[in-house]
Amino acid sequence: MKYNLLTTGILFLLINCAKLPAQDKSSGVTIADPPLVTTQHQVTLASGQLLRYRATTGYLLLREEDGKPRANIFFIAYTKEGVADMRARPVTFTFNGGPGSSSVWLHLGTAGPKRVLMNEKGEPPMPPYQLVDNPYTWLDDTDLVFIDPVMTGYSRPAEGVDKKEFLGYTEDITTVGDFIRLWTTRFQRWQSPKYLAGESYGTTRAAGLSGYLQDRHGLYLNGIILISAIMNFQTARFEKGNDLPYILFLPTYAAIAWYHKQLGDRFADLKTLLSQVEHFALNEYTLALMKGDRLTASEEKLMAEKLSQFTGLSIEYLLRTHLRINIQRFCKELLRHERKTVGRLDGRFTGFDYDYVGETYEFDPSYNATIYGPYTMAINYYLRSQLKYENDLPYEILTNRVQPWNYSNVQNQYLNVAETLRQAMSKNPHLRVLIASGYYDLATPYFATDYTINHMFLDPSLRKNIRTTYYEAGHMMYIHLPSLIQLDKEISAFLNGN
Repeated sequence: MKYNLLTTGILFLLINCAKLPAQDKSSGVTIADPPLVTTQHQVTLASGQLLRYRATTGYLLLREEDGKPRANIFFIAYTKEGVADMRARPVTFTFNGGPGSSSVWLHLGTAGPKRVLMNEKGEPPMPPYQLVDNPYTWLDDTDLVFIDPVMTGYSRPAEGVDKKEFLGYTEDITTVGDFIRLWTTRFQRWQSPKYLAGESYGTTRAAGLSGYLQDRHGLYLNGIILISAIMNFQTARFEKGNDLPYILFLPTYAAIAWYHKQLGDRFADLKTLLSQVEHFALNEYTLALMKGDRLTASEEKLMAEKLSQFTGLSIEYLLRTHLRINIQRFCKELLRHERKTVGRLDGRFTGFDYDYVGETYEFDPSYNATIYGPYTMAINYYLRSQLKYENDLPYEILTNRVQPWNYSNVQNQYLNVAETLRQAMSKNPHLRVLIASGYYDLATPYFATDYTINHMFLDPSLRKNIRTTYYEAGHMMYIHLPSLIQLDKEISAFLNGN
């Protein structure tokens, strides 16, 4: 009897000590996990169904194994109410990019149960803007965890920890991956189907995490959603000697020129135009650029004429650029005669500079004049008024406080995480990938993403695991209402295995 009591007592201590806040052994002070805030909500879906859900908001404290705090990672998790068996309920870990961006864009633009109100094109109303229910939320198909990496949103290093420990490709993958492992453990979701969703640099992070989660934590994913993807950075670095971006950005230049009616009536519709430009880019244009200054004058003139037909830029201008159109120059040059600039994130939007002779624009009209203000208002209002979470720190929407970003893992070469994704898919042949690209996106052009996928050299049995979708909008294609609806359908099908 004494033995049984003793054993029971030891077990009680072990179980309950495991629940206690860990101790910082360097100081001897016990540091408790920050409290979480839980609220109950409901939303009516596009189908008319009423969905009830719970929101959990706050910090998850990452620690060293000795209990020493490393970082407070801010997150917002949404879980559907009334689910009997969580093993059948997917959970999707979601983040944006930058690096330096919070998760606000995917959160309040497409995936979460609230969204920023815009008109059908994606233009904001007059300030102070509005936050409305999102009938196209992904929450009908998956629980959602929105993660803000260190120095974004409310996430910060623990006291005494240098932020440099988190500001780099490898450092970021480790931190976000460890958060996902800890959240999955704390909230008992190891048996749930697990997905990642990233946008922009968040797709770089997601591809990197596909390897880290498998290899470090044995956490195998069911799928990855890549919105406005960039995995091979060589495709987007306009540096002398690297001709690849000029080829891969060309279809997006053409799409934006067509949208602004700079190509005359030569092309009846966007798809017809892009089919011709893609063929030209991969064949004649590539061969011309490979010749460099060995291209004859007549060849150069002929190439400039064809580029002019596809881009709306003058033959004289193209000849002065050596047939190589830099993204910043394009945004300034296309509508210079109208005294307008076009957006980088979304070429459908235009802006005005102080004068019209500069080489680049003063600001990106598709960011500063379109989405920055509405989304900043929305998250700051939403956190306190509806999620009941209070924090006096500035919520960092998209910050340069993460700079300089460390790419020490790829010194003297371009980062290419497509290889990490290929290896992860080879080790886990059930891993599926959905890619969404906007035709008017100059930050991560769709043709550069296609190029990257086509150069992964996946085994043919795995190639079918990747599905690509396209939208007549920009980087945040979901601000465009028809694209938001299309994206919702694609993601729902993907999460349901279709």
